[in-house]
Formats: sequence, C-alpha cells, structure tokens
Amino acid sequence: MLKTLYIENIAVIEKTSIDFSGGLNVLTGETGAGKSIIIDAINAIMGQRTSRDIIRTGEKSAFVSALFEDVNPTVQKTLAGLGFEAEDGTLLLQRSLSLSGKSSCKINGRPATVSMLRELGKNLINIHGQHESYELFSPETHLGYIDSYGGCQALIAAYREKYHVYKILQKKLNEADTDESERLREIDLLQFQSQELFDADVQTGEEERLEAERTSLMNFEKIFSLLNKAKMMLDGEDANGGAEAVDVAASAMQSAAAYSAAYEELANDLTDIYYNLRDCAESIGDAIDELESNPQRLEEIEERLDLLGRLTRKYNCTADELPALAETMQKRLEELLNYDKNRDDLARDCAAAKQEALALAAQLSAKRREAAKTFAQHVKNEMRFLNMPNVELIPQFEDIPLCADGTDKAELLISANPGETPRPVAKIASGGELSRMMLAIKTVLAATEDVDTLIFDEVDTGISGSAAEKVGLKLREVSHDSQVLCVTHQAQIAALAEHHYLIEKRVEQGRTFTVVNPLDRAARIRELARIIGGVNITEAALSHAEDMLQNA
Repeated sequence: MLKTLYIENIAVIEKTSIDFSGGLNVLTGETGAGKSIIIDAINAIMGQRTSRDIIRTGEKSAFVSALFEDVNPTVQKTLAGLGFEAEDGTLLLQRSLSLSGKSSCKINGRPATVSMLRELGKNLINIHGQHESYELFSPETHLGYIDSYGGCQALIAAYREKYHVYKILQKKLNEADTDESERLREIDLLQFQSQELFDADVQTGEEERLEAERTSLMNFEKIFSLLNKAKMMLDGEDANGGAEAVDVAASAMQSAAAYSAAYEELANDLTDIYYNLRDCAESIGDAIDELESNPQRLEEIEERLDLLGRLTRKYNCTADELPALAETMQKRLEELLNYDKNRDDLARDCAAAKQEALALAAQLSAKRREAAKTFAQHVKNEMRFLNMPNVELIPQFEDIPLCADGTDKAELLISANPGETPRPVAKIASGGELSRMMLAIKTVLAATEDVDTLIFDEVDTGISGSAAEKVGLKLREVSHDSQVLCVTHQAQIAALAEHHYLIEKRVEQGRTFTVVNPLDRAARIRELARIIGGVNITEAALSHAEDMLQNA
C-alpha cells in the first residue's frame, strides 16, 4: 500500500508529506484547494505523461516520491524483471521534473526510466477519476472489463500471437497476388541485374586490394628511388655503407671485451645489429629486383575500379555488399519464377494460421460470454446496493470479423427504471448513475485485480443523500481488501472514513500555498460541519456532524 507521498513544487504545493494508512482514507477541502494536484502528483510518480506547467511558478524543478509497503507478489515479480527488488517488501519511487522537459527517475535509490515506473504502476495503484465514468459511453471499454473479470489475459495473449502470424502471412499473400504484368516486369529487371552482378563477380575486400596495387603502380619511380637510396645507405660505395660501419664497430667492441667483460654485451648487440642490417639490405635488394613498371596492369586496375564504382552508385551500396545483394536478387527471382508453387504454399499457410486464430477466438468468445453473465449480475447487485434498486444490466455480444481483440464486440446495456428496455449506457445514464455504475464495476474487479491501492477521485459526482452514504459504505467495504484513497465533497462519505485529511489553500505574502493535514476527531467534526453547512458553521451543523461520525 501507499505509505508516504512527498510532493515538492507541484502547482500550489510547495512542500508536503502525507502519511497514509490502510483502510479508507478520504481527502476533503474547498473547491480549488488543490485536491486534484495530489492526484496529478500520484500520476507523475506512476510514470504518466506530465506537463512542465505542473511545476510551481518561479521554480525550476519539481519532485515527487512515494513509499510503498507490503507490495504484492506481482509487483515484486515485475521489479525482478526490471532488475530491482523490494527490500523487506518496501518500494521507493522517485521522480524529478524540470522546466527543460526532462525528468529523472529512481527505484529504491537506483536510476530508472519513466516506462519502468509506468510498468510498476499498473499493479501498485488504480486511479478512478470523474472522466473515467464517461468511458462507459464507449462499448470498447466494456469488453476490457469482461476480460479482466473473466481472467482472459493469457488466452488473449495466445490468440494475438496467432493473429499476428496470420496477418503477416495475409500481407505476404496479398503482395504475391500482384498484377501479372508487374510480376513479369520485376522478373525481367531482376534477371538483368542479378546477371550483371554475377558477371562482375565482385569479391569481398577486392576494391581495397586494387586501390593499394594501383597506388604502388602509379608511384613506381618514387618507390624505386627510395628503395635504392635505402640499399645504398646500407651497402654504400666500395663496401663503406652503414652495415659495414656497424661491423667495424662490433669488431672494435669485441676486442675491448677481451680486456673487460663489461663490454661483451654491447659487442654482441652490435654484432646482432650488423646481421639484421645485412638481412634488411638483402630484402631491399629483392624488392628492387621484383619491382616493375606495368602500365597494362595499371590500366586493368583502373577499368576494374571504374566498374566497381558504377555498380556501387547504381545499387547504392558498398563494393563489399554487392555479392550479398546478388544473392538476395537471385532468391527473389526464384520466388517469382516459382510463383504458382510459392503462392499455393503461402495460401495454405495463411489459411491454416487463420483457422488457428479462429479456434482460439472461439475459445475466447465462449469464455467471455460465460464471464459476462456473472460479471453483469455482480455489477447489478452492487448497483442495487448503491440506491439503484430497479437497475437491469444485460451483456450484449455481436460477432465481428477477426481483429486484434478476437471476434467479439460487447456492450453492457442498462435499464435504470422499471419498464424501460435495456439500452446503451450513453443513451440513458445520468452523471450520478454513471458514477455508481463505475464504482460497482471497480468493486467487482477489485477482487480479480492484483492492485494494492485504489484511488477514487470525486466518485460522488451527481449523487447525494442516502445514495452518497451507500457509496461510502461500498468504499469502506472495498477498503477491507485494498487500501482506498477517496477525494470527496460528500459528508456522508467522509464520515465513514478511517482516516481523514484536509486540503487547505492559504495565501502568504502574495503567494498561494496548499497544505495537507490529518484530522483528529474534533477537526473532523468541524470539517464535516463545513461540508454540511457551508461558510457559516452552526451548532446544529456541528451536532449533526458529530452524530454522523458517531454512527459511522
């Protein structure tokens, strides 16, 4: 569960640290006090996209951290997959935001990425805001609820794998069914191009070797002159070259060594140098003998390099890539020449892949339809508890062609009043009915989803009186299994909380500040009285608030 949330320089919040507990936690305050900022901060630490506008005016950066305790096994498994671990079941997430648009993240003190926070957030916190209720207007979301309730994720993954294979084969088959004249045109082009490349018979590294040989042939006279100069310096005229000079020096040192062993090593070194110089002189002589001017070979090289240059420009690749390109062209040519056989094989594979996908889609459809009945019944029961005693909820399925989600289109049809025919949610549901329907769905799904913390942001929209109290009772029931955080304007809901936090906005020295404080019993009574009575808190309102808290 979420233990501590620390916020710094987010909108009107300069610095605040909130310690949450298990059970039902409510946050209340005047409109505009900053309740939505708490949700924005939680979204940021969960890796959601944020705007630099969220940073407090006058500041260059913002910071959010969240400490979780007793994280569930799914989160621990995800952590391990990302290369982290929860120490003693605790998890610390941190995120810094800057005006430059960059952000830095940490998991248990180690550098991480925003996508890692987002991956972890899926099983840490589930946020239900006001706008989510309007997602019920879209039938596509209904299928997702049914899949979550029915535990269809593994089957969906298996189906999508087969569907992906089918779509790839279908694309290849469509490409194979091109116009016959286009196929013949491509065959003619490939025959010419592949023959051109095979005739050229380009070898890997050939261009580099030819350029080196060309450089040598083009500089024959310079090379001959330099080699001859080197040999002359070693051999000299009349045997007075460098090698002979070293030999004389070596002999002198050998004589000196006869009088003192201290010179023996130097004498031996000079002797070795002499023999090395003789070897070098002989090698240079051999190189001079082998050196030749070959204008004809130079012309051949120039012609070959010109051919390689034309081919590389024509096919937009390097000379070393030409052999592989020739092989690729030949394979494609064989495919086109064997069109009928290849097309038949492709069509057979595509049909088989489609049948495999259809078989899994049928299993998925059957599982969905069975789950939908129970899901709709459970949601209906929850909605009836939430002061909608006559509600009816009917799952309606429609068969559609194969797509990424299978062959089903599903929609929950609702009738809120006796005698009304169940119709799409968007046709008849009011704001209050939407809120209660979404809360009912979240309640039912809470038992199937492995999420530690549920956040409800103003789920009391459009409801009041006994309906609001029922919503509060339902939230407290859900909080028995998961930590619940609820932003509310309803005293009936706030009174049922186990932990109450007040969000207040203050103006000091021309700057706006928001603070979040836990309330004791006396402060809770006063806050409930404010929600009930408004600006002027009367004794009657205080008495009513105390009764509400006592009865809760």
